Order: sequence, then C-alpha cells, then structure tokens
Amino acid sequence: MAGLRDFLKVYWPLIAVALIGLIVAFMFMDPAPPKKIRFASGAPGGAYHAYAERYQRLLADEGVEVVLLDTAGSVENLRLLADGEADVGLIQGGLATDRDRELLQSLGGLFPEPLWVFVRADSPVQAFEDLRTVRFAIGGQGSGTRTLTLELQGEFGGSWPASAQMTPSGTAAADALLAGEVDAAAFAASLEAPYVEKLLRSADVRLIPFPRAAALARRQKALSAVTLLRGVVDIGKDIPSADVPLVAPVAQLVVSKDLHPAIQALLIDSAVAIHGDGSLISEAGSWPDPDATDLPLTSQARRFYQNGPSFLRRYFSFGWANFLDRAWVLAIPLLTLLFPLVRAAPPIYRWRVRRKIYVWYKDIRELEQRGRSKPTAEERKEILAELEDLQEEIGTVEVPLSYTDDLYRLRSHVEFVKQLVMNTKAPVNAPAVGV
Repeated sequence: MAGLRDFLKVYWPLIAVALIGLIVAFMFMDPAPPKKIRFASGAPGGAYHAYAERYQRLLADEGVEVVLLDTAGSVENLRLLADGEADVGLIQGGLATDRDRELLQSLGGLFPEPLWVFVRADSPVQAFEDLRTVRFAIGGQGSGTRTLTLELQGEFGGSWPASAQMTPSGTAAADALLAGEVDAAAFAASLEAPYVEKLLRSADVRLIPFPRAAALARRQKALSAVTLLRGVVDIGKDIPSADVPLVAPVAQLVVSKDLHPAIQALLIDSAVAIHGDGSLISEAGSWPDPDATDLPLTSQARRFYQNGPSFLRRYFSFGWANFLDRAWVLAIPLLTLLFPLVRAAPPIYRWRVRRKIYVWYKDIRELEQRGRSKPTAEERKEILAELEDLQEEIGTVEVPLSYTDDLYRLRSHVEFVKQLVMNTKAPVNAPAVGV
C-alpha cells in the first residue's frame, strides 16, 4: 500500500494531465453518428420500399434505427432530401437538378431499373409511339416513372393527350391493367418488384420492347440499354419467349451532404450486401457502381470504391470502428504531451522515495557533529537517546521493496553514529557525571 501511495503521489500530475487531455479530446472529437436516420423509401409495395426495408434490417443489426418515409417516388424523395426532411433515399437516375447537385451527394449506382411498358394482350399497340391512342398509366405526380415516361413521350414527339398520361402507379397501376381499367401501364422498377414479375407471368398482358433502346440511351444520359434475355424469368415456361430490348435508368443511393461519414460507410456496406450479387439483368459484382450516378460522389464512397472498407471496419464492429476512427487523430497530440511527462516521472518517483530516506541524514549529521564536539557524559547520554528515538522513527518508514537496501543503510549509519558518540572521550577538564 505504501508503494501505491508513493506511486500516486508522484504520478498524480501525470494522471491528472492524461484525464484532462482525454476530456479535452472528447470535447473536440468528431460527433458520434446518429442512432436514427430517415430513409425516403418510395411507395409501399414498390421495389424501392422493399429495398429500403432491407437497409432498415441491416442497419438495425448495427444499432442504427431507420425510419422509413413513404413517398410517391423519386421526385418526392429528392425534394425531401433537398429540404432536409430525409437523410438518405433511393433515387432514379436522371432526375437530379442543379440545386440537388449542390445539396446532395451519391453513394453510387445500385441497380438498373428498366422501364417496363405493359399493354393488354389483345391491344393493337406494338410500339411505344402507339401508346398515345390508349389509356396509358404513367405514374403519379412526383414519381420517377412519370418523369421518365414524359421524357420518352417527348422523344417520340407528337401530341400525347391526357388519357395517355394517367396517374395510377405501382401495384395500383398493375391491378388496373389486369382489370382492364387502363390499356397500358409503365413502371420504372427492378425485375424483383412483385408487380413486375406478376405482369411478366400473366397471360393477359404483354411487354412492349424498345428496339431503339441503344439510340435512346445515347440521347438520354440517364438511360442505358439493357436486354431481358429469353427465358430468364422462367426457363420452363420460356418467359419471355424472346430477348426484349429495354431502356433503364440506374437507381442510386443519395444522401444529404451533412450525413455522418460513419453512417455513409454503413450504408455502403449494406449496399454491397444487398446489390452485390447482381440480378437477372445485371452480372454479380457490377454493383454498386461509383460511375453510374448523376450526383457527386461522397468522399467516403470514393475512398471505399478505391480502397475497400477501412482497416478498422474490417476487424471491428461498427461501434468500435467508428469510435477508434474518431479518436485516433487526437491520440498523436495527446501522446506528444504525455511522452515527456512519462519520461520525467520515473526520476521524480525515485527522488521522492529516496527523499524519505535521505531527509534523516540532516538529523544524523547534526547529532554526529554534537557527538564529535567532545560533550560531557550527560550530553552524550542525551545524544544517544535522540539517536535511539531517531532509529525508532526510521523503523516506521515504509518504502518499496527495491529501496529497502537504502533504508537499512540509513539504519546502519545511525548505529555507526551511536558507536562514534559512545567512543568519544569527554574533555579532560570536564566535571564527572554526578559531581
């Protein structure tokens, strides 16, 4: 216990400085990532909403709550993100404005979502340009499907009446088409969207191809030409029965500029887990794609695509990796401050312990000088009594075991002075004791 007390007496300034340094470091350390984020997820039942739910589950495993915001689609998702009402969202490529590019950033393209145009099986429509004469559902206001379809109608030119720009979308549009309430319907969605697969397997509707998909992709930067291969939906039933050329924008994961980098990293990890296996339209390992986006890439995403996950994220959980990533930058100045203190502490410790021993030598020297001055027998008796008291007090001194030799050396020196005083002769003219 004495050694511990001595240690604390010497090292308490170092401990105090270290604690103060840690407190200051925590004050200036980057803020911790939020435990809750808002995800603009699109309409329930749609592909975006289904993907958002998968992100929700993966982030929940890391302790981050994802609140899903139901929306009409990509246009509304963009508005919520730009207005600060959402933190992350799935956005159809080609919809971002200049204002969006100033306020938002992308974590990369996630998957191609073809524009599926279905018509009734008995419809005379053979190509997209024929749809101007039928009841055509192109999606609700604020949806990416509607925006893209209106752009394509403009590409094909001519007059498109209101009946060719009806608002049902998603599952509602698919049900309306199957019920004969509309003659055609468009969907910008992945092949995994439940209503898309349902329509592909239905004998009551058929899919309209885009023979000039490559030309449309050249004219519209947000589009790419993809092919739905024969039999890829169902080999046994030969669905589709022929290769179908389609045009497809790319869905991308968009975040607000001020979203915490650790949350961005977590979203990218989730995107790789969700979209990395590819689909029936895209090859495995081709998504997420940092180049398939019309918004600037975040610095966090750029580092990930260049170098992969960070070293800390490879070996630590999200919480620990984030803490260490925020804390390490403050470790260097803190260590720079502590290094000279650590070097100075051992000599100070040795000095403090030895001082407990050496402080007695002042009294010993004084008693020795008095003993050498040839005192009377009575004076020698007093000096010897003081030395006895001194030796008794020294016996109560506690020092670490490694300094015991110094303590015993001190006690031997006291004994030496006692012998010296006892052997010192009294002055010749000194009166005898008791006379």
